[in-house]
Amino acid sequence: MASKGVGGAIETHGLRRVFKTRKQVVEAVAGVDLTVRSGEIFGFLGPNGAGKTTTLRMLATLLPPSGGTARVAGCDLAREPDKVRTLIGYVSQAGGSDYEVVGRFELVFQGRLYGMPLAAANKRAAELIEMLELEACADRPVKTYSGGQKRRLDIGLGLVHDPKLLFLDEPTTGLDPQSRARVWDEVRRMHDRGTTVFLTTHYLDEADALCDRIAIIDYGKIVAEGTPEELKRAVAGDVVTLTVAGPAQAALDVLKGQPYVREGSIEESAVRLYVDRGEVAMPAILRALDAAGVQLMTIGLHRPSLDDVFLRQTGRSLREVAA
Repeated sequence: MASKGVGGAIETHGLRRVFKTRKQVVEAVAGVDLTVRSGEIFGFLGPNGAGKTTTLRMLATLLPPSGGTARVAGCDLAREPDKVRTLIGYVSQAGGSDYEVVGRFELVFQGRLYGMPLAAANKRAAELIEMLELEACADRPVKTYSGGQKRRLDIGLGLVHDPKLLFLDEPTTGLDPQSRARVWDEVRRMHDRGTTVFLTTHYLDEADALCDRIAIIDYGKIVAEGTPEELKRAVAGDVVTLTVAGPAQAALDVLKGQPYVREGSIEESAVRLYVDRGEVAMPAILRALDAAGVQLMTIGLHRPSLDDVFLRQTGRSLREVAA
C-alpha cells in the first residue's frame, strides 16, 4: 500500500463549480482551498446540499471545475485527468455494483478494467473478500446482500487497483449501527495501511471518530478546518442548555449580560449558553433565573461538540439542518 508521508494528496486553490439553469446560476462550490496530507483520513463535513459531493466529484474527475486549480495524487486535475483516475479509488453514495451480478465477479471485472491479468484480478478479489469479511456472500448475487455487505463490496471495488487515495462519499448513510461500525473499522484499517482517505459525511459522530482533520463546508464555502479537537477547542469553555416555563427570550435576556456567559442564543425554544466554566456557571444561572422570577424546567452541561462548531460558524445546528 501507499506509504504515509508529509506531502499533499490533494491541494486545491479557489476551486469552483457553477450550475446554470434557465432561471438562475447556482454556485455550488464557491472557491474552496484545501490541503489533504498523504496518509490521513480527511473529513468533509456539512449538511446535504452544502457542496460536499460536488467538490468530491470534481476531485475525482467526474465533474469539470468552473474555476480554480487542483492537484490530486500529485497530478494536475485539469491537464492529467486520466493519470488521476489510475491513482484514485472512488466510492459514490449510490455505490457502483450491479445487483444482478455475483460479488466476486464484480471485483474481478473491476480489476480487469484496470488492466490486471485474470490471475492477478482473481487473487486481488480473494484478498479483498477476506479483508472485507465478505466470504459468506462473495459468490451470491449482490441483490441478496445486506446494506452493510453491499457497502463493503462498494469499498472493495474502489480498492481493487490499490489506489493511493480513496474517495468515500457518505460511506455509511442508511446503514444500521453494526454495519456502520464495520465500515468504520475498515476505514481505520485503510488508514493504518497508509491509504489516504477523503470522506464526505453529515454525521457528526462519524467525523469525530474517524477523521484526522476536518473541513466544514456550508453553502459551498469552507467555514472551519482543523482536527476535531482543534475545532472544538476554538469554541472554548462549556455549553449550558436550558428550558424555562415561559418564553425562552426572557431567560436569555436575564443571562446574556452575566459576566460568566460568553455568548447566548435560542435554539428550538431552548437557551444555549457558552460559558467559561460550567460547574461554576450553573449555580449562578440558577440564582439569576430565580431572582428574576423565571421558572427553570431543564438544564444540561456538556463539552463543545462539532455541532457547536457548526453552530458557531453558521448560526445553525448541523443536526437540525440534517434532519
